[in-house]
Amino acid sequence: MANTILRSVYLRNKAVWYLQQWLGIFYQWGGDDPSGWDCSGLIIEVLQSVGIFPHNSDDTANGLYLKFKDKKVDKGYAGCLVFWFASSGKASHIEMMIDSDHVIGASGGYSGTKSREQAIKHNAFVKMRPIGYRGDNYKICDPFKDVK
Repeated sequence: MANTILRSVYLRNKAVWYLQQWLGIFYQWGGDDPSGWDCSGLIIEVLQSVGIFPHNSDDTANGLYLKFKDKKVDKGYAGCLVFWFASSGKASHIEMMIDSDHVIGASGGYSGTKSREQAIKHNAFVKMRPIGYRGDNYKICDPFKDVK
């Protein structure tokens, strides 16, 4: 049990550190590498970097929510995933908490954001924000909960 908790803490801290390395990288719709990230591409990269998401896998914000929804928590903390929801009821955006009040994610873009010029125009890049900046229609999940 103690080893499981220590492993979870280690992976969580490593993921948050790795996520912070991408601050300032441009947003790109469908982006999944350092030339440009979209919201789910960035989070998948971080989760793959610590071994809790399969390599060569891809998913949307909603797909990630479906994968981690059984790990919901009431109050978030570093390493938790925050999912915002569209009126359809599907998760439309994802970011990761770096503490109990702040998230980092690739945001500001939309499906037409395919170049650096468009990202600059829309202020779209990987950035840190207070958790409530997109409103309060979100759910928090801990992907490190019960990691073995």
